[in-house]
Amino acid sequence: MNFAATFQDQFSPLAPFALYLLVWVLVFIETGILIGFWLPGDSLLFSAGLVAATRNDMNIVILVTGVFFAAFVGDQIGYVLGRKYGRPYLQKKPSERRTKMIARTEEFYLKNGWWAVVAARFFPWIRTFIPPVAGVGKMPYYKFLSANSMGALVWGVGITSAGYYSATIPLVKSSSYVLAAFFIGGSIISVLWNRFRSN
Repeated sequence: MNFAATFQDQFSPLAPFALYLLVWVLVFIETGILIGFWLPGDSLLFSAGLVAATRNDMNIVILVTGVFFAAFVGDQIGYVLGRKYGRPYLQKKPSERRTKMIARTEEFYLKNGWWAVVAARFFPWIRTFIPPVAGVGKMPYYKFLSANSMGALVWGVGITSAGYYSATIPLVKSSSYVLAAFFIGGSIISVLWNRFRSN
């Protein structure tokens, strides 16, 4: 069953505040709590935008502002948990394999972490696990902070807005995929460039 259609059918009758809260909580759970990896965030956001466009009692600015903060705070919590608890857990029983894995993770996030955090927003499952892994890899905090902000903006605000405006401009529906392609392409270029420089 298409989740977007289900969302519109089941949740459109909700009061505005309840609908705002529902969307924000689901976005936070998917990005901030590991058990939320199964939630279809893209469909949720696009559908929320569509519903907002068909109702006079909803404000798209309020909706996307809440989505931005829910997505941002969710990833920040994931990062902090990974850094504070994930890293010590892996180092509790050191082994050659774990040491190499941590070293590779640190190197990756040092070179390509910014693009990886942004691009991961557009991939179900991956967007839930990237922040804790970035924390384990000790990605510089302010670097993660800026990548997280950009990811919450282009993914959360971008896809929700695409759903909202697609109610009147059908072609806008493809904008989320254009954004995804842009950041995924940027991530690949960044990886290739760093490999080229290291040779």
